[in-house]
Amino acid sequence: MEDYYRYLIVGASAAGMAAAHTIRQYDSDGSIGIFTDETDPPYFRPLIPFLISGKKKSFDMFMTGSGPYVNKNITINTGHRITGLSVTTKKVFLSEDISVSWDKILLATGSSPFMPSNIKGLDTQGVFALRTLSDARKMAQFAAQSNHAVMLGGGILNLKTAFALLEKGLKVTLVVYSPEVLSQLMAPEDAFLIRKALDKAGLDIITGANATAILSKNGNVQGILLDNRVELPCQMVCVGKGVRPNIDFLSDSQIKVNKGIVADIYTKCNVPDVYTAGDVAVTYDPVSETSMQTALWTNAVEMGRCAGKNMAGIKTAYSGTFGVLNATQVADEPFVSMGTVHTNDADYDVYHHQADQSYRKLVFNSDGNLLLGAVFIGNIKNAGLYRYVIREKMNILNIKQELIDHRLHYGHFSVKF
Repeated sequence: MEDYYRYLIVGASAAGMAAAHTIRQYDSDGSIGIFTDETDPPYFRPLIPFLISGKKKSFDMFMTGSGPYVNKNITINTGHRITGLSVTTKKVFLSEDISVSWDKILLATGSSPFMPSNIKGLDTQGVFALRTLSDARKMAQFAAQSNHAVMLGGGILNLKTAFALLEKGLKVTLVVYSPEVLSQLMAPEDAFLIRKALDKAGLDIITGANATAILSKNGNVQGILLDNRVELPCQMVCVGKGVRPNIDFLSDSQIKVNKGIVADIYTKCNVPDVYTAGDVAVTYDPVSETSMQTALWTNAVEMGRCAGKNMAGIKTAYSGTFGVLNATQVADEPFVSMGTVHTNDADYDVYHHQADQSYRKLVFNSDGNLLLGAVFIGNIKNAGLYRYVIREKMNILNIKQELIDHRLHYGHFSVKF
């Protein structure tokens, strides 16, 4: 292992890998070293539910050799956990009492699953929090000896994991405290088509409830207890209650932290030659005009590319969460959610369109001249154009009806409105 890299990257997921390969585009000679605490080589994290279902093997998810990830003179060091760093001496310290020096460093340490302290028994055999490829392997093995799994939390990853377990033949129950699934991405009334698809697929869903305890026998999961005193028998539990940024190693550093690592619009931290990107980063979003974190893979890739350019000397501002379009699907139902989508107790101009196979919601400001957010379910055609309108903060009064009627096209951007 080398003890010096011109560019040192801590974290080998979306942001770290995107940064490394972007640096190599602009600097063909500078040494690049990546460190990760995982023992697997870098992989596409959004694919890990497919390992549980059996649709993919581990090697199908590895990033090296896929698309831009060609690893040209990039050294990847697996199985090394960062324990601290010194911005004065420009050294990072690893758990094996190893120190590595750097000229420029990217902190892309990501996040870890949030395990609520108010749920008793989370250390019971059969409780999982899916975050890594190693987690997925353990879940796949455990699922083979289980009949019923309970998922706590209604986010995208938990939903995809639920479907992976359904495909394995398990009964699956999803428990969410919110009135509906995907509550961070849309209002409860927006999710009816997705809920319909989930019900059709055979997923049991309990809303408005929280787990209070994992029930066990001989150290193994036997069920869960809900706050309404209902007991659900099961053999495995998956906790998907959000994530927390990995920042413990910064406790004695001079790097500014506010729930995550604080960065400016160029992904730079408050000390020279230190950058951050991905789940761990707190960046300024130019659209919402607020500081924010995001745990989405696509945004982490975009932020990593931005950091890589800046580290290589190409000054580039991060475009924020609207730099890319985050489109996904659950239960074969495609959807897009962007910008302001929760409108209760606020003064917005909101339009809805509902059909048997599609749903659309547009959120305008109170004056009706700016598009602030949108939800598309089923038919997501041209959603990228709506994202552009939001991102550029366009005055849309002259084309508002086209937006509402879903007639927006590229020709509308050839004139100034």
